[in-house]
Amino acid sequence: MKKDSVSYVVAFTFLACAAFIVPLAIANEATKKRVESNRLFAAHSAALRAFGVSYGSPAEAESKYASLVSDLPDGKGFRAQIDGKAYIAVKKTGGGLWGSITMVVAADEKGERLQGIEILDQMETPGLGGRIDEDWFKKQFRGEKLGPEGLTIDTAGSGTGDGDPDNGRVDAVTGASLTSGFVQAIVNAAVKDIRATGGPK
Repeated sequence: MKKDSVSYVVAFTFLACAAFIVPLAIANEATKKRVESNRLFAAHSAALRAFGVSYGSPAEAESKYASLVSDLPDGKGFRAQIDGKAYIAVKKTGGGLWGSITMVVAADEKGERLQGIEILDQMETPGLGGRIDEDWFKKQFRGEKLGPEGLTIDTAGSGTGDGDPDNGRVDAVTGASLTSGFVQAIVNAAVKDIRATGGPK
């Protein structure tokens, strides 16, 4: 077969592609269960952290999840009973500066106070908007009182964390007002979903 013939080019291209694709396909199939298991653990552990439940190991996290948390029927959130009180968390995705931001937002079932937030995925600028995943930022949301429209992320705040859980405000990340605004929109949209799911009894 001549190297400059069409049949040679086709055969060579096919074999070269197969040499790369077949091992990738085998690896994908071999790790499919592990990838799904890791994805499920990431969702469960994020829900626990949003609900304020601590754990020491993956096994302990799954045990606590099984005993405290159940999935909402639509698969978009979680319900938990912790110390005799009912909470709801929803997984919400919204636009960010460079891509989508996905969060788990938890509150009491009437949506009157946040229980906590957890960032599942974000592509914001490292050292600026990416700081929404830092503990000091997320800690502000725990126990924060919610107004009719949710809460406000204050771009004029100190940037070190608002310590008043009753003012319906948290500090923005300094230098990342756009990202902070996106987080505010996602949290408040999640609160609407929580209120619609829990609502007045």
